[in-house]
Amino acid sequence: MGALSGYRVLDLTDEKGMLGARLLADMGAEVIRVERPGSRHDSADYAYLNAGKRSVSLDLEREEGRDLFKRLVTTADVLMETGPPGYLGSLGLDYARLSEINPGLVMASVTDFGQDGPYRDYRSGDLVAGALGGWLSVCGEPDAPLRPYGDQAYRTASLFAANAVLLALWHRHATGRGQYIDISVMECLAATLDHVLPRYFGEGIVSRRQGSRHWNGAFRIFRCQDGYILISLFQHWETLVAWLGAEGMAGDLTDKKWLEREERLRGADHIAEVLARWTYGHTAGELVAKGQLMRFPWAKVAALPELLDSPQLAGRDFFAEVEVEGRKYKAPGAPFKMSGSPLKAGGRVPAVGEGNQDIYRGGLGLSAKEMAGLAAEGAI
Repeated sequence: MGALSGYRVLDLTDEKGMLGARLLADMGAEVIRVERPGSRHDSADYAYLNAGKRSVSLDLEREEGRDLFKRLVTTADVLMETGPPGYLGSLGLDYARLSEINPGLVMASVTDFGQDGPYRDYRSGDLVAGALGGWLSVCGEPDAPLRPYGDQAYRTASLFAANAVLLALWHRHATGRGQYIDISVMECLAATLDHVLPRYFGEGIVSRRQGSRHWNGAFRIFRCQDGYILISLFQHWETLVAWLGAEGMAGDLTDKKWLEREERLRGADHIAEVLARWTYGHTAGELVAKGQLMRFPWAKVAALPELLDSPQLAGRDFFAEVEVEGRKYKAPGAPFKMSGSPLKAGGRVPAVGEGNQDIYRGGLGLSAKEMAGLAAEGAI
């Protein structure tokens, strides 16, 4: 049994919220993805984001489709959607009206800028969100912003959405009432600026892009013969300089002025140039092995094949196999383990005949004749 076994979630999301609904499926919830009739998907990314979900096709632009959707809502605990602000309301499917037929419903709307504010109706995207949310101002080399890999803005919003849904369900236990959750992707990004905003509010410091250098200057990534290594710049400084000196690569770092931490901070770029020439003459594995013996907190930057072959991840059975529409995929598993209600990557879709089957494959509790008629009309 998962932590959310027995809960039903309706999923009307796009890339902004698919992962959030997928996480609820991993926790044991029955997640039903509602899509337009005729929708087709064959990408691995789509399979990953929607593993463990059932699906039903409904045309919400048609009255018949809306009536069937309302029938679904009466059986649901959660509705997650990512339509433009006001879209569901224009169809008579806003939270005020849906909560009348299901007072316990928790509804989460994930939009680019939220349900109000001057940007409410602006169009956006993952890259735009990263720019307006402040991420790009602190990611990249000093002379150019860098977009984080993948749809990180949307993934972040999905995590916040899933967390908010869990809190709302907990609140429902105490009150018996559902609630509406308004999630702005832009605000999710601004909320994850880590030290950037606290340092600005508390000390007036404007953080800037520093490439691979850690924000406090303590670590930096360097190129090696076979990849990259993360090195601590200032820990055990004299030991590090002695190591470089033994190989004739220390340059002027033997100068006593570098013993002062503040001097090293001011000259961090010069120190990095010296270290870069040294690391490029070694393999990352060689430097990590010797550095670990000297108690340096160094690590090799794992390339994707190395990550997949990690003995640590293998030892904890991290990667899982999920099945979507008859095809099997390897996917990341749960990043934490629960002894009483474990997560299952890809969720657990009940077999036909195993409870709540009025929904399975678009059944909706309709007779075969009703199904055929609505399908012919394009409503399902």
